[in-house]
Amino acid sequence: MTIYRKTTPAIAALMVGASSVSAADHEIAGLELVDISMERIQVIGKRTERRDVIGSATRLSAEDLRLFKYQDINRALRLVPGVNIQEEDGYGLRPNIGLRGTGVERSAKITLMEDGVLIAPAPYAAPSAYYFPTTGRMEAIEVRKGSAAVKFGPRSVGGAINLVSRSIPEGFGGFANLSIGQDGFRTLHSSVGGTGNNVAAVIEVFDSNNDGFKRLINGADTGFDIEDYLGKVRIFTDENVPVPQALEIKISKTDGNSNETYLGLTDADFEADPYQRYVASELDNIDSKHEQIQITHEMAFENGVQVVTTAYRTEFERDWFKFNDLMNTIGDGCDKGQFVLENPEACATELSWLRGEADSAEGAIRLRHNARSYVSKGLQSLVAIPFTSGAMSHDVEISLRYHEDYEDRLQYNERYTVENGSLVFSSKGDLGSAGNRVVSADAWAFFVQDTIEFGRWTLVPGARFESIELNRSDWAGNDPTRIGTENTRETTQVNTFVPGLGISFDAHENLTLTGGLFKGFNPPGAGSPDAQEEKSLNFEFGAIYDNNGAYFEGMVFYSDYSNILGTCTAAAACSNAEIGDQFNGGKARIMGLELVAGYTAELDGVWQVPFYVNYTYTDAAFSTDFEDSFWGDVAEGDNFPYLSKHQLTMSAGITNDAFNLVLQANYVSASRVEAGSGAISQEGRIDNRMAFDLAAYYQITDEITAFATVDNLFDKEYSVARRPIGLRPGKSRTWISGMKFTF
Repeated sequence: MTIYRKTTPAIAALMVGASSVSAADHEIAGLELVDISMERIQVIGKRTERRDVIGSATRLSAEDLRLFKYQDINRALRLVPGVNIQEEDGYGLRPNIGLRGTGVERSAKITLMEDGVLIAPAPYAAPSAYYFPTTGRMEAIEVRKGSAAVKFGPRSVGGAINLVSRSIPEGFGGFANLSIGQDGFRTLHSSVGGTGNNVAAVIEVFDSNNDGFKRLINGADTGFDIEDYLGKVRIFTDENVPVPQALEIKISKTDGNSNETYLGLTDADFEADPYQRYVASELDNIDSKHEQIQITHEMAFENGVQVVTTAYRTEFERDWFKFNDLMNTIGDGCDKGQFVLENPEACATELSWLRGEADSAEGAIRLRHNARSYVSKGLQSLVAIPFTSGAMSHDVEISLRYHEDYEDRLQYNERYTVENGSLVFSSKGDLGSAGNRVVSADAWAFFVQDTIEFGRWTLVPGARFESIELNRSDWAGNDPTRIGTENTRETTQVNTFVPGLGISFDAHENLTLTGGLFKGFNPPGAGSPDAQEEKSLNFEFGAIYDNNGAYFEGMVFYSDYSNILGTCTAAAACSNAEIGDQFNGGKARIMGLELVAGYTAELDGVWQVPFYVNYTYTDAAFSTDFEDSFWGDVAEGDNFPYLSKHQLTMSAGITNDAFNLVLQANYVSASRVEAGSGAISQEGRIDNRMAFDLAAYYQITDEITAFATVDNLFDKEYSVARRPIGLRPGKSRTWISGMKFTF
């Protein structure tokens, strides 16, 4: 789905109805918004025409996000081709997202941003996204793949995702959105703001909670609570001054609490009831806090030069208290949860403990406080210099960023005994005994890019330079105050040059050809001296057609890796190495196809019937033989794990000035859970599935809208992963309804 200021007719009608496109863009009816989105530092920008963007680009505007009221980033990104997703908790709280086959583990191989600023907890030192911005409060979602690698880094093999927060309205206004639904679902989402002579502000509140769709024997809550607050203040000069300027301060705070686990089910238990949870997971809970401050200064000169400078700081802390492993003194492997679930007969005793069917040995169940804190801060500035040279127009962008971040782990275990079908506290370990280390990063990033237009051609050459220093220090497990000997690992120093070239040709007033060639780069982590940077040579080529309600976009891509990296994480079910260790996977290649099409049929001048489809084909294989603790035993030609070859999303609806009804179907083909080739065994696969979502709304008055959605309309039972520990289900059928009031 590709929505810009010039909205694709078929998709705009499908999502919002023809009469409400302009007002709905910012969910405050009738208000023209001040442009505070800093178009220069966003991935796409709301004012950009699709045909003016080189390569693959998608912007999901408020119209696209409005109808289904998606709070789950995984469901929202179904509308974008070339996105690979491994669902986990059913709500998208901690998503696993890849772009063009990069790997999905905790979205660690793509660049994640909010309002043009890196948003992963520690983007360089520990990029695994255990925090992800609250999707339900976002005004837009931008996805860039391909030749945009030069501008958005550091992770440029696949591309970048930018979440766009609430804009400040030009006049005074706001909204209140009240929703209730299945499994005790409740959401309050409201915003109010306005603009005076030289001051503008907006305040937003997003409060959502539910009881969860999975079931524990004791009836405990398996859902989540999120409280998200956003405030922006903007001070700006008059328009007629020689150098217009603006200063915007953005402050956000998110408190999250979810009763989520890594412990899944055996195949037999999943078949019997995919939504059950074992007793050993009844205490699993993650408590998190995120705070951000972002200060942006803009200035524009009469000659067209623009300068945008942003200072930012984010803090994130979390304690995920969850099942880790079991007591076992025999050495038969039954101390590992994954091994128990894969060998239920050999580990029958341990499985009965997990289920709560039998009392366990004293302290047999070990839970871990995976407690970590993160800080990410930096300063970035971009200068845009437009000028003409003969018949050519240029738009040169030069940017410099200095960034620091770190991850601090101070973790310990607790032991529990299964008694009468419940967990009873037994003992706890020393603070720091399950992880006592700090990983830090300092990075300089510089890029220069020129958008050159002449005749029907557009060329975008550019280059990016990254200089990164990564450090890791460990302390003894019985030294939580860190006054003892510090074990400092070898510093990792990376300096890399990332060139790229994008090309576009207006073959016809309705047809644009576009493509690019660029180097892909992902930095290694700290503490793995043998790990090399991930590098690739990437190509893309495609066409964009837009004419009288008919829209089509096709893009082919090819990535030739000289080295691909694997990172050991608990989320990736890596148990044979230390968490954080990295492994070189050698050469690999990824190729694929992305297609988007839409059309709107008119009925009697009153009703519209819009159709939309996007399809992604991805084929990824290793080009070398190797064996390590992350990828396993790999042979040349083996396909990547957790990567579906085929993904398809289709929508059809009917709409008029006040009413909209849309049915959406999403298909994902089977994937393997380990690298391999040939037929996939049942125990080594995630089955294909097709799920349907339904959404409708009715505009009762100009100020009041009623809406309803049903996710997984036909209550399809399907698995989404076999990691970290056992089979995990997709969300069951869930209905939500509500009212929205604007003023």
